[in-house]
Amino acid sequence: MMIEEIKKLKEEKDALILAHNYQRPEVIDIADFVGDSFYLSQVAKGSDKSTIVFCGVDFMAESAKILSPEKKILLPVKDAGCPLAEMVDIDELKKFKEKHSDATFVCYINTSAEVKALCDVVVTSSNAVKIIKRIENKKIVFLPDKNLGEFVKERVPEKNIILWTGFCPTHRKISKEYILSLKEEIKDLVVLTHPECERDVREISDFIGSTKEIIDYATKTNYKNYLIATEEGVIHTLKKLNPNKNFYIPGLTATCPNMKKTRLIDVYESLLYSRYEIHVDEEIAKGAKRALENMLMLAR
Repeated sequence: MMIEEIKKLKEEKDALILAHNYQRPEVIDIADFVGDSFYLSQVAKGSDKSTIVFCGVDFMAESAKILSPEKKILLPVKDAGCPLAEMVDIDELKKFKEKHSDATFVCYINTSAEVKALCDVVVTSSNAVKIIKRIENKKIVFLPDKNLGEFVKERVPEKNIILWTGFCPTHRKISKEYILSLKEEIKDLVVLTHPECERDVREISDFIGSTKEIIDYATKTNYKNYLIATEEGVIHTLKKLNPNKNFYIPGLTATCPNMKKTRLIDVYESLLYSRYEIHVDEEIAKGAKRALENMLMLAR
């Protein structure tokens, strides 16, 4: 009943529903498009729909609004935030920019619009290495995720990369010890890891990549058993695409509470009442869009 009501409202409101890979299975199943945050922002931009319901967290809906200012962007749960994005204090960032005035400031897409507006280039987990290689400046400040920053630093040693000290609490909980114990039980287990994981987890992995890259790797390879070292929501999509393969989560810790806040009732009420609309200050949006466009230019 709820699903039918959502479909009916979607047509009435000229809306598109987008869901991040980490959302609840029932939210993923009702979405028109599922994927990583920047991919979904690009889908929103390319859509002819006037309203976008973004099932994710606040920075994702902000990015969609920045790229599609003429559209109504709705975030179904008002307080669905990102602890990693919140680890950048604006005043501290401004002081850091003064201290490192000769550096190029690169921010992960998991940041607020205000942070993006203060940076030179935005990156995603899938294009960070490529983009930082292409930046002419040798001195880079990378924020906020130190783990993704370390991952890039290992692959671009010619750059002087200064790391912020942020981290994703969900990925930080993923334990090397648990993975090794599971590998003892399942001898042919292939470990696929998101670069937001800690270094010791990355070091015992068979493949490191974004959620999309993890999904693609597991779908294109012919192994039977995979350990997915990222937020467990991605397992739903993996099982749908690969019903004959086995997917394991790294214990009971890889669940982002913010990503799981959005329920079907929230999607329904968001459509019904246009709840909660995202607004970004015009000047902040202008600066953030410049940083996003620099990413697109460097990623070509």
